[in-house]
Amino acid sequence: MKKLQFKTEIKAPAEKVYNVMLGIDNIETYQQWTLVFNPTSTYKGSWEKGSKIHFIGTDENGKQGGMVSEIVENIPNRFISICHCGILDGATEITDGPEVEKWAGGHENYSIEEIYDITIVTVETDTTEDFTDFFMQVWPKALNLLKEIAEKP
Repeated sequence: MKKLQFKTEIKAPAEKVYNVMLGIDNIETYQQWTLVFNPTSTYKGSWEKGSKIHFIGTDENGKQGGMVSEIVENIPNRFISICHCGILDGATEITDGPEVEKWAGGHENYSIEEIYDITIVTVETDTTEDFTDFFMQVWPKALNLLKEIAEKP
């Protein structure tokens, strides 16, 4: 796997950025900034450390799929680490086999650092070679949306 890193500076307190990013107060804020990955992006589960969470979207044929993941760490307003351990095929969790082996153990880490009136969000994500170009294009757009949403009064 390859590790990619993306950063953005947001003029908002870390607590607000964290809440908007994870959809803590309103899941729609999560859905708004992640729609560039899939227009139907959402999640089911908990952001609590040790919890299972499903990241879900619907494909062009109306079939639901996504990632089966675990929250490895969650330090509110500072750091979130997600480990991807399987894929969703409809409602079925698939945690082994060739398709899963490409992603299994991949991490997505979010560091949040507030300096004066700016919050710096750094995303480090593991990816496969076939998704590198996609993520290089989409992550900056997603972080720009997160910035727009979090900076709203």
